[in-house]
Amino acid sequence: MQSKIAHAAERKAFGLALDQIIRVGSGPDREKNLGRLIDMAGKLLQDTAPGATRGLRNGLYPGSKWEQFLWKVIDETDRHVLKTTVLNGGYEAAFRGLRNTTANAEKNQCNVPWIILFDPTSACNKHCVGCWAADYGNMLNLTYDEMDRLVTEGSELGCHLYMLTGGEPLVRKKDILRLAEAHNDCLFNIFTNASLIDQAFCDEVKRVGNIIFSVSLEGTQESNDGRRGEGSYDEVMAAFELMHNNGLLFGTSTAYTRVNTEEVSSDAYFDTIIEKGARWAWYFHYMPVGEGANADLMPTVDQREYMLHRIREVRAVTGGKPIFAMDFQNDGEYVGGCIAGGRVFCHINARGDVEPCVFIHYSNANIKEKPLLECLKQPLFQSYRDHYPWNDNMLRPCPMLENPEILPRIVHASDATSTEYVTPEDVDHLCARTTPYAQSWEKRAEELWLEQHPTGKKVYEDEMSSEEIALKAKLIAEHDAEEEKVLVK
Repeated sequence: MQSKIAHAAERKAFGLALDQIIRVGSGPDREKNLGRLIDMAGKLLQDTAPGATRGLRNGLYPGSKWEQFLWKVIDETDRHVLKTTVLNGGYEAAFRGLRNTTANAEKNQCNVPWIILFDPTSACNKHCVGCWAADYGNMLNLTYDEMDRLVTEGSELGCHLYMLTGGEPLVRKKDILRLAEAHNDCLFNIFTNASLIDQAFCDEVKRVGNIIFSVSLEGTQESNDGRRGEGSYDEVMAAFELMHNNGLLFGTSTAYTRVNTEEVSSDAYFDTIIEKGARWAWYFHYMPVGEGANADLMPTVDQREYMLHRIREVRAVTGGKPIFAMDFQNDGEYVGGCIAGGRVFCHINARGDVEPCVFIHYSNANIKEKPLLECLKQPLFQSYRDHYPWNDNMLRPCPMLENPEILPRIVHASDATSTEYVTPEDVDHLCARTTPYAQSWEKRAEELWLEQHPTGKKVYEDEMSSEEIALKAKLIAEHDAEEEKVLVK
């Protein structure tokens, strides 16, 4: 692994480069200097994404929507927040973090996640219809020391991006700020209903610089309040205005269902959140998990296909909208399919159970009882590692939703147990609920996949041989050793 001296020097170099990019991007001649900005950014990204410069030039050209998007982000974001977010999310997480998680995965023969989701608390000031988090009850918490230890151990393995879910994470505002300040080389993305965001909190977020927000929103005022409670929409709009005025970075998090799919993907919806300052829009296919789960809320096959095309239209290089939209389910091909089980991310609930996914509530390990690395080696995660990929169609990525025969097999094989605190659910019962959907989507998914991938194979090949991973880890170690020699001289 890279030494502290080499890391400090490399981080400083990235920081100086970012300062220059932000300065040029804020200047009066930024249109003329756009090519120079792309070259500078490309150099920073070349090891993580070798084709980065070409991709940037394709989307960032004079007059393009992404050029205008870039200027707005630079102009409207607090400088400290902007630099820290890019430095921690870009350099620490994507650049250096991927290097280290790859090496540690090979060294320990287990999946090491690049992103860790965790619930500071199961408590929430809302009672939203269909929320999976309700299954944990509202009395569970990770102590500050437990969260601090989790982030410390995660960082040592190479993970520098943490997403805080719940419950409502901001019930624990003071501890979250303390955690962000203690781990100033990490980025914390808080999934929140935004009702607890006030000016005092915004001031603190600007001070620490490494907190961003993904705000729950379900469409119009009527739809949102119908699911989240009266007044919820107005609370979100007020929080958007407050965060935007303070130069904070935020986006939306939206569950799309049979009832709201067209509404939450409409031009009017996008125009509203863009005007309010949102920079990204996460979309999550409704998952019938937990207490009160209702399979009838799942989108139809036609709605699923519509969202596939609509989200890609919105974020296209030309046309669409100036916001980065992502569909957790339909964008599987860009991340090699299912990212759970520690392959890219995992979830830790407020009781400390280490789960494959925020929607898959089974586990063999708990961070209150074992170090994080030992939890990542649990039988359930190893079963994920041994059996993945489930198929070659990245429009069918999930072992529960689109491959319901898979999850019971790996849960039973690993002897994992349900982590749902209120109403534990047998995995066979859960997947029986998703089987009709999986069967109806399979044919459509195959047709759509073959239209774009005639061979039927996935384009993103994430599987490297153990020899290839070992070689990559060896080259990284040699590179870091050489860097350290130069710095010592």
